This record gives sequence, C-alpha cells and structure tokens, in this order.
Amino acid sequence: MKEKARNFAIAAHGNQKYGSHPYSVHLDAVAKIARPFGETAEAIAYLHDVVEDTEISTKEVEAQFGKLVADAVAILTDQPGKDREERKSKTYAKMSSVSGETEIALVVKAADRLANMRACVDGNDPKRLAMYKSEHPTFKASAFRPDACNEIWSELETIFKAKQSVSRGNPRLT
Repeated sequence: MKEKARNFAIAAHGNQKYGSHPYSVHLDAVAKIARPFGETAEAIAYLHDVVEDTEISTKEVEAQFGKLVADAVAILTDQPGKDREERKSKTYAKMSSVSGETEIALVVKAADRLANMRACVDGNDPKRLAMYKSEHPTFKASAFRPDACNEIWSELETIFKAKQSVSRGNPRLT
C-alpha cells in the first residue's frame, strides 16, 4: 500500500515544489518519520497533502486506499479560511476531537510538522521556523495524544525550545 500511495501522491502533486526540491522530498521525509508506526501511517504520510494541495478528492483517496486512510487524510486537510491563522485554527479544532483508530492521522500530522521543522533548521529558514514555533502550543494542544508517538513529540519539543543560530551559513540548534 505504501508504494501505491507514494506513486499516487507523486503523480497528484506533479511539478509542485517543496522549497527548491521536488515535492517527493517532503513526502519521503514525512513517510520516513511515520514508518515506525506501520504501513498505514506511511501511506497516510504520502497522501497527507493530496486533497489540500491537488485536485484529488477525499472520495478518490477512499476509492484507492479505503475509508480509514481517506478519513485520516480528511483530518489532515486544512479547513478553508481567509488566511493561515484561520485555516489552522479551524483545522486544529477538528484535530482536537479525533479519537479511536483515526488518531493515526495525528501521528502523521506530528511527523509532517517534524519534517517541516527539520527542513527549516537544515535549510536555515528562521522565519518559517518561527512561524511553526509560534503555532506549537496550539498545535500540540490539538494533536498530542499521550503515548501515541513520544519520540516525534520529544524532537518537536527540542526544536521548539532551542534557539537557532547560524555559524558559517550552517544552522544549528543551541
């Protein structure tokens, strides 16, 4: 299922970029973080942005990958809003009510956020990292579930608490 999901997502995202890289770089990063949580989590990781960022519908995801995967992708898809703050506020409210088997979506969301924050650190993007840090308390309040993915949350907390400095053009956390 994960290879099918990867191929489906890469085809759907087409020529979209993640920064200066093909979108597959981001998808692979999220899937790698989600891998310890099983093949379903990996498949959801590959598909997490297809409804939000492409012409693919939740119904198409369900037809290809089943109801659980489609429900998880729907949870991960930002709600409409006039700006990022409104979209995230609505999306985080939706995530805060998730329970049961669809909590796998929250593991993938944490993996997505970790991949994004790592990319900010590695790519020396303090502005975007600051945005993620400013959202972190609300994000954590809506997506964190005790014992769901402690390793991911631990690294997110480390990045959240760290100060970023630049030494010879290379970002590092101090």
